Amino acid sequence: MGKIRVYKLAQDLGLSSSEILDLLSELGVDASSHMSTVDDETADLLTEMVSDESQSEAAAQEGNETGEIDNSVEQDIEEENIIEIEGTLTVKELAEKLDIEPNSLIQNLIGLGIMATINQELDQDTIEIILDDYGYTAKFGVESEEEEEISLNELVQDIEDKPEDLQARPPVVTVMGHVDHGKTTLLDAIRETNVTESEAGGITQHIGAYQVEISGDKVTFLDTPGHEAFTSMRARGAQATDITILIVAADDGIMPQTVEAINHAQAAEVPIIVAINKIDKPNAQPDRVKQELTEHGLVPEEWGGNTICVPISALKKQNLDELLEMVTLVSEMEELKANPDRLANGVIVEAELDKGRGAVATVLVQNGTLKVGDPLVAGLAYGRVRAMINDQGARVEEATPATPVEVLGFNSVPQAGDLLQVLENEKVVRTLAEDRQDIKRQQDLGKNKTVTLDDLFDQIQQGEIKDLNIIVKGDVQGSVEAIKEALLQLSTDEVQVNIVHSGVGAIREADIMLATASNAIVIGFNVRPDNNARHVAEKEQVDVRTYRVIYKALEDIRAAMEGLLDPDYKEVILGRVEVRDTFSVPKVGTIAGSYVTNGKVSRNAKARLLRDGVVIFEGDIASLKRFKDDAKEVAEGYECGIGLENFNDIKIGDVIEVYDYEEVKRTL
Repeated sequence: MGKIRVYKLAQDLGLSSSEILDLLSELGVDASSHMSTVDDETADLLTEMVSDESQSEAAAQEGNETGEIDNSVEQDIEEENIIEIEGTLTVKELAEKLDIEPNSLIQNLIGLGIMATINQELDQDTIEIILDDYGYTAKFGVESEEEEEISLNELVQDIEDKPEDLQARPPVVTVMGHVDHGKTTLLDAIRETNVTESEAGGITQHIGAYQVEISGDKVTFLDTPGHEAFTSMRARGAQATDITILIVAADDGIMPQTVEAINHAQAAEVPIIVAINKIDKPNAQPDRVKQELTEHGLVPEEWGGNTICVPISALKKQNLDELLEMVTLVSEMEELKANPDRLANGVIVEAELDKGRGAVATVLVQNGTLKVGDPLVAGLAYGRVRAMINDQGARVEEATPATPVEVLGFNSVPQAGDLLQVLENEKVVRTLAEDRQDIKRQQDLGKNKTVTLDDLFDQIQQGEIKDLNIIVKGDVQGSVEAIKEALLQLSTDEVQVNIVHSGVGAIREADIMLATASNAIVIGFNVRPDNNARHVAEKEQVDVRTYRVIYKALEDIRAAMEGLLDPDYKEVILGRVEVRDTFSVPKVGTIAGSYVTNGKVSRNAKARLLRDGVVIFEGDIASLKRFKDDAKEVAEGYECGIGLENFNDIKIGDVIEVYDYEEVKRTL
């Protein structure tokens, strides 16, 4: 028979918990508080009682000429009993709203089984229960993202660009493809610089943005990481681009990451130019690559399709001029234009916390002209452009559309993929950013409430919850996002990965304290804990792991998760014994006089009695003796007396197989 808590029943019937307790008292049902439970039969009886009372009140109200006045009075009383709450409250804040002493509220919480301090935040379920106990109703309200967007639109009026104001702008090109197919080598060849060897693990770790000049025309290139773990970073690259160069190795063909890149580009409706790389290799098969491309909707022009394919060798700089010529051709066909004479907007390509320069963001300007001194906002970060540095490392005073620049002057590190907007003055951007921070805080607090009090009680009873809590810190936001995405994909039905916190910068003492409170491990990518953090981590025994290559971090986390899985058990045969005689002992039962033919017999092991190869009994060993003495273990070649738990039908010639179970860790 199911049970329901008093406070939950009160909510369903639109009454306070105290009213339900009074009704239960009338029925003679013992219920001491709103956390007490009642069975379904009692709940149904209460529902009928409340329904009958409601019908009587409705009939009386029809005959009451002043019913409307009474109704309005009741409505006023109901409104007075409603307390509006945004997000969650601390114990102190809730006590202030109820006009009671915090200590009194803490005592009530203890009665609910909740140990809370005066500054501890309470979730919405707990707040509802407390308010209901005091005769109030909670009304939760959080400003929506739509309202935030409306306020942004009010600040940034959509400017209709006149045709005469639009000017041609450089194309933004993203190079995408499978790992080790030569993306960074291609950009290296185009820029005639060497950055490939510096990449840890041979894979591009950060998204970079570069601008080159081709026959007098500028082209902006975005470089994106090349492994499945960086899906989210590649997706952001495709969203900010005009043209995608899909690089495929002629000796390797279409690979999983190649397909993924094709999907991102097609989803963004971006023109694709295929660069068939490594044609200088003896085993290169460019025609096979073209055939594989057709299977994914990319039919080469020479085969009657619309996809431009250019065979190249990035290493030997072969046919690069032809590839760049195709980029220029597609760009002209796209007729890319922007208005440089308006407030600038763009997208954050990458962001990091630099020890000497503070928050630094790589910005791709998409419209308008970004200038030194401009007040700007990007996500939760805001500030004023203090300095801008182009891809050559030179300081610039302004950045026109499709120009990538490093921007200094943010108050905090923005998120990669955040939209950047220049506004009229710094006060406006600060207000907007702070409003966004408040909204995000309230939304996060709401999201953190994963279960209700009832659900939590049930799951703890069933023992089904197994979580691996992780704090991720990295040197740049793009890497942090990539690691988070990859870690979350490791979740299974039995083990859930929770990213408790993530951020850019060194591992601080605050991170360690959070890990202590949430029982989390700390993962650092290209960052280290500072001295205070290291000291606190040792004291609190927090597991801090640092890595330079993402794959190693994923391997270690996978191993940790496998340790959380319920283990399998494998049967291990310890020994076999022959029954050579039997003895009947009063008040004990039948004892088998046995000889250990191989292995050993252990007192705490399991036993299986076999008769002519058929299992007659399986169970525990009740007693094990050597002569008249109790024995823990008897080795091969020795005689012993064995008693089986609650089994006496032992005969001469039977074989007793002694076994145990060995724990085997499961893998994901």
